[in-house]
Amino acid sequence: MTEVSTTRPARRNAQSASRADAGQAAVSAVRAFNVVVSRVERVSSNFRRITFGGACLTDFGVQGSTLDLRIKVMIPPAGGECADLGALMDGSGSGWYQQWLSLDASERGDMRTYTVRDSRCDQPTPELDVDFVMHFDSDGKGGPASQWAASAEPGDRVWLIGPNIHAATCSTAGAYGGIEWRPGLAQNVLLAGDETAVPAISAILESLPADISGHAFLEVPDGSDCQDIQTRSNVGISWLVRGGRPHGELLDAAVRQAVRVPGWVSLAAPFRVSLGSDTPSGQALAAAARAGGPERAAGPEPEDIDIDKTILWETPQLLDAAALDGSLNPDKPSGALPFYAWIAGEAAVVRGLRRYLVRDVGIDRKQVAFMGYWRQGKAEG
Repeated sequence: MTEVSTTRPARRNAQSASRADAGQAAVSAVRAFNVVVSRVERVSSNFRRITFGGACLTDFGVQGSTLDLRIKVMIPPAGGECADLGALMDGSGSGWYQQWLSLDASERGDMRTYTVRDSRCDQPTPELDVDFVMHFDSDGKGGPASQWAASAEPGDRVWLIGPNIHAATCSTAGAYGGIEWRPGLAQNVLLAGDETAVPAISAILESLPADISGHAFLEVPDGSDCQDIQTRSNVGISWLVRGGRPHGELLDAAVRQAVRVPGWVSLAAPFRVSLGSDTPSGQALAAAARAGGPERAAGPEPEDIDIDKTILWETPQLLDAAALDGSLNPDKPSGALPFYAWIAGEAAVVRGLRRYLVRDVGIDRKQVAFMGYWRQGKAEG
């Protein structure tokens, strides 16, 4: 995830506490980490990897793989430093966020949500990597995070807000609420996203075991953005090079080609080639997207979401069965079916795929995570 709005639906309050056992005091599931930039690497034309280090990171993490773990990166104000988040959070409990908002902009800086690309916080020199997508318009203007990442150098300091590994003896990920990848018993999976989802999809693929199969589609702006992802799984990885095509066109078409009516049983064989916008395969996929879906719906119509006003964030653990008018399968708990999909990226593209997979294909909503990381044409908060 890269440079997205600061507000995200949460299963629990970010300051909710987990208990190691009934006899111990509550430990906050989240804390602030004052870290230093250790290395800066240009991964490709549109990706810049920043490695953060610091002794405090020995307290960072979740039990198990980070998967699509979200954290907050506090972007310093131009020419200055962010407020002391550690003191703010320690002294204010759950009210730290409101106190942070009340600070002067010259001191507050900006908060952005990112995915942990890799974590080595259990090593003698604890570090974690965050991949920044470099979003700039034709005039060279970008958001606060892109501007900061473009000029970041070793020695620069920032604050991160992330999971406290000491929060619980159970999964800290569950208490922190920053991981959405929950395939359950599924052995056939679909991952689809644009460049903002590349770090999360990459980290997930690297964690998958050999008995998982399926598709991973990653739409990126430029051919140089195609990266080497190592996975033990049998998931086919396809890079879709957008070039001058509309954002999400190739991604939408690839998902429709791979997951056909009447559902997961019709999954096509994995693509194992890069599909650029200027290739016959890429053109065929784009044509498939324009052709539209089937005439008759196979599943319920999902609720309409105004993506210009509301964050599109629908994951199995957030669904309220009582509020969905019976559109969920009451006989199958989340994660009990053989197929699972994880879709993230630009909100309009994600909304279109949500409608296709739920209504046209008829996939149970408890088997799909839909996440609008950002909205094209809308400034992030």
